[in-house]
Amino acid sequence: MGFFKWVSLIFILNLFGPRSAFSDSSSTSNGLSEIPKRFLQYAKSPELFDWMVGIRRKIHENPELGFEEFETSKLIRAELDKMGIPYNYPVAVTGVIGFIGTGGAPFVAIRADMDALAMQEMVEWEHKSRIPGKMHACGHDAHVAMLLGAAKILQEHREELKGTVILVFQPAEEGGGGAMKVIDAGALENVNAIFGLHVAPNLPVGEAHSRAGPIGAGSGFFEAVISGKGGHAAIPQHSVDPILAASNVIVSLQHLVSREADPLDPQVVTVARFQGGGAFNVIPDSVTIGGTFRAFSKESFMQLRQRIEEVITGQAAVQRCNATVNFFTEEKNFFPPTINNKGLHEYFLDVAGDMLGTHRVKDLKPVMGSEDFAFYQEVIPGYFFLLGMENGTRGRLESLHSPYFQINEDAFPYGAALHASLAARYLLEFQQEVSVSDRNYHDEL
Repeated sequence: MGFFKWVSLIFILNLFGPRSAFSDSSSTSNGLSEIPKRFLQYAKSPELFDWMVGIRRKIHENPELGFEEFETSKLIRAELDKMGIPYNYPVAVTGVIGFIGTGGAPFVAIRADMDALAMQEMVEWEHKSRIPGKMHACGHDAHVAMLLGAAKILQEHREELKGTVILVFQPAEEGGGGAMKVIDAGALENVNAIFGLHVAPNLPVGEAHSRAGPIGAGSGFFEAVISGKGGHAAIPQHSVDPILAASNVIVSLQHLVSREADPLDPQVVTVARFQGGGAFNVIPDSVTIGGTFRAFSKESFMQLRQRIEEVITGQAAVQRCNATVNFFTEEKNFFPPTINNKGLHEYFLDVAGDMLGTHRVKDLKPVMGSEDFAFYQEVIPGYFFLLGMENGTRGRLESLHSPYFQINEDAFPYGAALHASLAARYLLEFQQEVSVSDRNYHDEL
């Protein structure tokens, strides 16, 4: 072993504590297993924990909708400035992309979303939303706080990072497709892997749940205007009833899943909107219906899209009506399925297991909800997991998107330490795979 390799090895040993010489046999034998434990211990320190809680509460008091997160972004940039972390801004309107490490390959990204929801908070507490009709009801305020916590941990060890960690503070996750705009901005060029998390109110605090393959469905929205001929309800023969046509459309749409989809290929078609008429004795000229459709594969998703349009226009025609269908392809991007990389799943099990214990890292049952982290996974290997925050002694937490949603801030050290550990260990374990010729550098550094 040459002199500089010895120096590098000693550097890493001093950083992460006593351990045996590096080898490829296991995380335990080469000492990497100590990184998550030490990071978690650091994240639990009162100074760092209280700082994350303070950040989260400031954001919670001032929720901002997608692509409007200007004050949230300002707060993030102020904290990065204090830590001496360089960043790019604006990215995708309000996004912030930070950099920690050498500026060279490999590059690994960790991501948090920033936007709130258009709903009124019903929880009465000291840091309740100050903006009427807006609330952080999905935990994005907590996600930002934990990613900033990870940034503080990583910045403390920046000299030992064998590559570059990209901090992605992303706008507009809630239907705005912010992840796609981050990608289009070129912010993740040369990134080898990306990790993301979401708080889970129904999972115990100190646990992490995920799996390889699909964990969330692809989703899209549709709206149809079914037009007939209005008239008096007492003489329907002189009208063409769009309400009757819409009713037949809705029933037929349910057959797409029950009679056309493979029972072993989960799919959903839900009509959640029906608007038409304003009087008890008048048949309206038109009816508007709308809803969502979801599937775990792109093939099934696109098949549903095609059949939804065919069923709506066809059933409307049977009832002598016309129909136009809008899938909002310009306003709302289709969300692809959230599919975890299999190789990164094994890596996650090692890191999370070393931190939490293997008994607290559990398999996740896929859900039909969607997550725009999936856009990242379409272009680079990505991994998404759920972070538990339920504490049985404190009572039940309400579900995501509830006006009574609350955060158990005790989960923050686990999220910050997992973010930091996944990034730092990735660079240590995979830096040897990057050849000298592949060591591209970001101009921003």
